[in-house]
Amino acid sequence: MRKYKNGGQLETVVCNCCGKKIIVSEGVAREGVISINHSWDFFSEKDGEIHHFDLCENCYDTITMEFKLPVEIEEQLEYL
Repeated sequence: MRKYKNGGQLETVVCNCCGKKIIVSEGVAREGVISINHSWDFFSEKDGEIHHFDLCENCYDTITMEFKLPVEIEEQLEYL
């Protein structure tokens, strides 16, 4: 869950799974967090809905360890 200040600067990030508050400094998350923003489409029961949520790195690791097929990982060669 994300909250923004007036002007659009990131203010707060909370893991939707465990409730951990992610450290945010100067509008930037200072801990590992993944944000999911998904628009469901025609062939789902959620057609027309847009879901937003955030997971801390620990919850991401816990959830993805349960996958039958592992997450594909590639090395990022350039950092912005």
